[in-house]
Amino acid sequence: MTKPAFLVPPFRLGHKRLAGLLLVLLPGYIRAQQVVRLDSAEAQVLRRHPRLRQAGADIEEQRALKRGSFAPANPDFLVSAPTGERWAPGVVQTLDLPNVYRRQAQAAQAGVVLAERGLAVSRATVRRDVRLAYLALQFAEVQVRQLTYQDSLFRVLQTTTDRLFAAGEVTSLQRISTEAEARQVRNQREQALLDRRAGQRRLGLLLGRPETDLTTADDLRQTGPALARAGAELLAALPTQDSAAVAESPTLAYYTQNVALSQSGISLVRARRTPALTVGYQNQAFANSALRYRLQFGVSVPIWFWTYRSQLQAATARGQAAQARLQDQRLELGTQYQQALADTRKFAASLTYYEQTGLPQATAIISQSQRLFRAGEISYLVLIQSLNQAFTIQSTYLTTIRDYRQALVELTYLRGQ
Repeated sequence: MTKPAFLVPPFRLGHKRLAGLLLVLLPGYIRAQQVVRLDSAEAQVLRRHPRLRQAGADIEEQRALKRGSFAPANPDFLVSAPTGERWAPGVVQTLDLPNVYRRQAQAAQAGVVLAERGLAVSRATVRRDVRLAYLALQFAEVQVRQLTYQDSLFRVLQTTTDRLFAAGEVTSLQRISTEAEARQVRNQREQALLDRRAGQRRLGLLLGRPETDLTTADDLRQTGPALARAGAELLAALPTQDSAAVAESPTLAYYTQNVALSQSGISLVRARRTPALTVGYQNQAFANSALRYRLQFGVSVPIWFWTYRSQLQAATARGQAAQARLQDQRLELGTQYQQALADTRKFAASLTYYEQTGLPQATAIISQSQRLFRAGEISYLVLIQSLNQAFTIQSTYLTTIRDYRQALVELTYLRGQ
């Protein structure tokens, strides 16, 4: 029986041979691509994302409101006839005590800080979205490369099996099994191509270029060893307490500032319950009056106590709600941190296994199955089973790298880095 000698482990396939293979298999796809680096993508998105523009506009709104925090009531312009013989113009102005305007300024400043905290949350969220979109495209690209190699291998294997079947050297079961495996790999490759296009569009939408043929600068497969080292250093430096780990979270800072804003609102309502001063001026009715000017002074008394009491109750309820939201967010962040930490440790152990054991075993399986098949010591079915086992190990290794990096991205986001 003639034995083809064409099987090469995909992780040992040279860059030139891989490029030549892609030129043969993907003639319609080869066109100008735009290489994007992760740091460049982050910088571009942080400059143009609409969520950040909205957050910037919110800050400007709060700063404008702060400039108007000294807001006395509008003056009353009056015309009266105190003697009944002539009309005399006048003006009356009501002024709150200085403490009211000070509390208004403090509340306005708290609103500015809250908007700035919102901008920090938006920046962190956008940065996480870019990193995950970039990672998704990286994974799709490496999946296409892996499945392109497998597809080319099974195409040759299927052609060889058809020829041997025609010569009566293999059984019908071997021929059908080879064809089934080849079609399955071909289908997986087509799905991977669609995933790659979806990843390009997802990243392109963030960059404002949804139709651009984007490609990442780094092969995800080559980042495994560096990722294992970086992950180990991060895990060794993490705090032991959840509260310390998420203390720098922008989300936690936002809800903490929301509590401060609600407390400023309570202080402002209490300050407004104090009396206000009223001053006024009016021309004299007669030119020969003993007093040259007729001034008036008074006090505005807050006698409608139920109004101020209701306002205080509402402000207190808002403060309690803000405090509850802060506690809820602290609990939620702690839960998410624990999950991300567990995922990071889990995938770190898995990555170590594949780096030290899984990948060498997959390479050995591919190499030995080829050698034994060429020597006639194993059948086509055993060869296919062996190749599928090796390819599954390599595919799971790639998935582990992706999942590990996703966990690190989430962990970094929760820690505010």
